[in-house]
Amino acid sequence: MVMEKLRQNRWVKLALYVAVLVGLSVGFIYLLGYVMAHFNISVEKFALTAYLVVFLVTLASNAGIFVPVYIHVFLMIAAAQYWDPILVALAASIGGALGETSGYYAGYLGKRIAQLENIPGYQRLVGWMKKHGPWGIFLLSLQPILPFDVAGLLAGASKMPLWKFLLPCWAGRFPKYILACYLGPAVLNIIPFPSL
Repeated sequence: MVMEKLRQNRWVKLALYVAVLVGLSVGFIYLLGYVMAHFNISVEKFALTAYLVVFLVTLASNAGIFVPVYIHVFLMIAAAQYWDPILVALAASIGGALGETSGYYAGYLGKRIAQLENIPGYQRLVGWMKKHGPWGIFLLSLQPILPFDVAGLLAGASKMPLWKFLLPCWAGRFPKYILACYLGPAVLNIIPFPSL
């Protein structure tokens, strides 16, 4: 009974966290549109800055290990409404892949600090990473549900070369982010925003 209540409480907190992030993101998009319309600011002037902001926010969001920060997805969708969705997805995917190096290096250095070999199932996971290697990284990066940090930790712990980690990580994120950049604004167009 107590465990069930704790699980329900965890789901409620997660749902509340996602709702707050979505509310803040929609509010940010609305505020940005309002300010740009009110001051008659041209969107084209800020394209390079927008791509840089998307890159930096995605880099910072993905640098956290086991911290579910998805604000970069909402920022990416907001930017895709005003600027080139492919370039937004490219900037986000590069930032996301580089941000995941924190998990890679935590696994790489963590093996020296902690005795990871004593963790049950560790050798099996490392064997899976060695067997599937970059394809496993690609598939884990492509899917949107499972936390990717475990893949970075395992890749680092199994001493996978960094480039064999970064390239599939980027290749999995890029199509996922393109899809979000094209579908996200279509969903957001349902919400009335001030015209620019």
